[in-house]
Amino acid sequence: MVLEREEEIGLRQDFTQDGTTDLKGRRVLRSETGKWKACYFMLGYEVCERMAYYGISTNLVLYLTREMKEGTVKSSNSVTNWVGTVWMTPIIGAYIADTYLGRYWTFMIASIVYVMGMFLLTLVVTIPSLKPPSCGKNISYLDCDKQPSSFQVGLFYCALYIIALGTGGTKPNISTMGADQFDDFEPKEKTQKLTFFNWWMFSIYFGTFFSNTFLVYIQDNVGWGLGYGIPTAALLVAMVVFIAGTPTYRHKPSSGSPFTKMAKVLVATARKWNQVVPEDPKKLYELSMDEYSGPGKYMIGHSTTLRFLDRAAVRTEEPSSEWKVCPVTQVEQTKQMLKMLPILVATFIPSSLLAQTHTLFIKQGVTLVRSVGHHFDIPPASLSVFITIFLLISIVLYDRLFVPTIRKYTKNPRGITLLQRMIIGLVLHVIVMIIASIVEQKRLSVAKDHGIIKNDQIVPLSIFILLPQFALMGVADCFLEVAKLEFFYDQAPEGMKSLGTAYWTTSIGIGYFLSSFILSTVVDVTKNNGHKGWILDNLNDSRVDYYYKFFAVLSFMNLLFFLLVAKYFVYNTEVNESDNELKEDISKFTEQGYIAS
Repeated sequence: MVLEREEEIGLRQDFTQDGTTDLKGRRVLRSETGKWKACYFMLGYEVCERMAYYGISTNLVLYLTREMKEGTVKSSNSVTNWVGTVWMTPIIGAYIADTYLGRYWTFMIASIVYVMGMFLLTLVVTIPSLKPPSCGKNISYLDCDKQPSSFQVGLFYCALYIIALGTGGTKPNISTMGADQFDDFEPKEKTQKLTFFNWWMFSIYFGTFFSNTFLVYIQDNVGWGLGYGIPTAALLVAMVVFIAGTPTYRHKPSSGSPFTKMAKVLVATARKWNQVVPEDPKKLYELSMDEYSGPGKYMIGHSTTLRFLDRAAVRTEEPSSEWKVCPVTQVEQTKQMLKMLPILVATFIPSSLLAQTHTLFIKQGVTLVRSVGHHFDIPPASLSVFITIFLLISIVLYDRLFVPTIRKYTKNPRGITLLQRMIIGLVLHVIVMIIASIVEQKRLSVAKDHGIIKNDQIVPLSIFILLPQFALMGVADCFLEVAKLEFFYDQAPEGMKSLGTAYWTTSIGIGYFLSSFILSTVVDVTKNNGHKGWILDNLNDSRVDYYYKFFAVLSFMNLLFFLLVAKYFVYNTEVNESDNELKEDISKFTEQGYIAS
């Protein structure tokens, strides 16, 4: 009898302790679900999906220039506005997942929308009546006077923005689901989780590698129909891979709208602005410990940051609604999300710098010698592959060499803190723009020496002169983008992890919109007083090097701002440690009572 009870207790201990369940809401065994076994399916999905997405976005600026007949500024802004939307819509996806459908079903529905957009886009660039009119093989797009119809332009952008809507439901949920496969209450799994985001970013850029080489070549040399059809097929494969792993996934139940929870705290704070907050945090309102004893429930202790929000938890004598009094845990959740906002703002400029790699960096490549040997021309967009290659190499070296070495001295499981890692990336961004400016000065100097001023003339410089700025950007991404994703997920409270991931996508989205604003503003300002401006449709007659210098200064000023906000940022304590003690106390009480019966 005692043996049976011990076996039952042992089985109960093999259940995950973080509240994860299967799709039907049943508790799951740690040995049969989650961990890397489940993550491999998600990593496989991400490889194929990123191949699909970057198969469209990497070469989009050239499609808009050559086929849609858009100029340099318009095509660049069209790309950054679309990419910005792609990275902003995850806020909607995170809200739906946390409030209504959960991450899995939000992801599945959004994936269907995503595939529909890709399929429509493939049709638009393939069917003669839907795609822009061709001028013939022997006529340059610069000399072509045939313009796409309003219907063709509208349908093309409709397909693009359907894709943006689909990614809004997939992007914040797939990476969050991946991190959810590791139970923070099990030491071994918690350690494995520390490397998850490194390999998550690795899978993203592994898929990007194929799009920046194979797909870009197909689009430039075979045709846009096949070049977009292959990414569509890749996305279908991605969905099949993801669905195949469903039996192994752990799911965290929806915990209600994070926006509503935070709104209640802010409203309660405003209503009680004149209230005096007691010195003893134990006098603040909190739910009973039993409320946090169930699976997926977490109590967060009082912190001294953003203390003005503590007014929301001040008890009142009269009966109060949830919009007047909030428990300490809810207040702390709100604090954790709000205190990340200065860090979020400090990542907008770096994200706008990323936009240059998809726009002006690519346009530069069009003006240079792209031939390798006698029979092969490098597609300009393929230069992005060097970002991918150097990022992949950097991630492996960082994870396998840098972290094990540096943590011997810092005693930090991550080697260095997430903010320190981001700072290194920001420093590299400044260097990237300085290098880009020097390279552009060299390109313009050679163009001037050879009397090259026309838009369709090639400057006698190898396209590989752009390699340093692309390669260093890859190294910078290893530090900044990986740390940024992990930071916003890690510092978001339980129940708001999808929103935390949406902070990361929002950072990129606003950065791309900001890039459009900066580019348009610089063009307008530099055209004042009769000047021709820095950036024209003809890059050989432009001063893009000035624009890059401006970005270097902007990046340096942003670095100083980041150092300031990082200095005063207070990391969250390990919530699961105090919460685990609570669960252990309750578990011991239950087990002792059970055995004694």
